[in-house]
Amino acid sequence: MPMGCHAVASCLSLTFTLLLHVLDVCLCLQAENGCPESCLCSESVDGGLVVRCSDMHLIAVPRDLPNTTKHLYLDNNLLLTIPSDAFIGLPILFKLDLSHNRLAYLEPGAFQDLADSLSSLDLSSNQLQTLDPKAFGDLRAQTNLSHNPWLCDCRLQLAMPQLLLDPSSLTEVVCNTSEPKALEAQGMPFILVATDLDFCTAIQRTTDVAMLITMFGWFAMVISYLIYYVRQGRSEESLTLNTRL
Repeated sequence: MPMGCHAVASCLSLTFTLLLHVLDVCLCLQAENGCPESCLCSESVDGGLVVRCSDMHLIAVPRDLPNTTKHLYLDNNLLLTIPSDAFIGLPILFKLDLSHNRLAYLEPGAFQDLADSLSSLDLSSNQLQTLDPKAFGDLRAQTNLSHNPWLCDCRLQLAMPQLLLDPSSLTEVVCNTSEPKALEAQGMPFILVATDLDFCTAIQRTTDVAMLITMFGWFAMVISYLIYYVRQGRSEESLTLNTRL
């Protein structure tokens, strides 16, 4: 064998050996971290683990998630529902991405165990039509509910103000249908119609206090939405000014 060919063969052999070693190290780390077989785990820069289970055709949330999980990506799967015990034992979970699934139902208590740690929850691009506040408990994570086929009715109008919604996504929370249909809210951002229309006219409210709390919640949501876009406008204006200078 010519010397040049021998050198190339040796180089390829060494490269293959190194790749096998790297793969072995990765598998060992996966095992040490208790990473689910359907996910990839890595150390987060802010401590804990980043667990990526995206695009794995999952039909259920993995049961063997490490208790050191801080960022969990379950997007682009086939999840239909989130059971009440899906995220038990994840005391430092900070970010949860459930976008681009087929979620149509969130069981009561689905996120209640994350109330002390979760800061960001993405439920966008699913099949949610309504909300049960009991699914969220005392959760105060900033939540993205955009691009779902919402049924805009009294139930949704009462539930939305109890959540901390992502201001940047509010205009994408659009009514797919409405009840009563006479309100003709289809295709309109819910934040706009819910501040002007009363979906609960036909339903007898139990107390005036409940009504006041709901209206205060919607008022706070609109204010946060306006503050967000004012800040965005100022940032863009400042960037334009600096570019000119």
